Amino acid sequence: MKLSRACEDYLKAILILEQNGPVRSVEIADMMQVSRPSVCSAVKLLRERGLITMDAEKRIILTDAGRAIAERIFERNRVLRQILLSIGLDSETAEEDACGMEHVVSAETLEKMKSYFTAHRREEGEG
Repeated sequence: MKLSRACEDYLKAILILEQNGPVRSVEIADMMQVSRPSVCSAVKLLRERGLITMDAEKRIILTDAGRAIAERIFERNRVLRQILLSIGLDSETAEEDACGMEHVVSAETLEKMKSYFTAHRREEGEG
């Protein structure tokens, strides 16, 4: 299923927010710095695609499919951010760039980058 960058960002935000308990639309709006109507539209779309559900108390819950996508995007962000930090970018720039790159980098490229930087770190540790 092809998702827009915005949908992927919403799923990642839900994944992050749920670590602190039930997720509500207002928390997503605050985290992503978007309007509540924007969150409402995104939630509707994600529900229609079967990526989230909403319980009677309006708590947002990732489905298995939604969680898989969110975890993939979160992992891409984490890896890309680590790589960008390791080449000397400041934390803010690394996070901003990783957020953009996480949506476009192929799985193959990400794996090659991970392998390269893992090997590079090993070489530095041995030297």
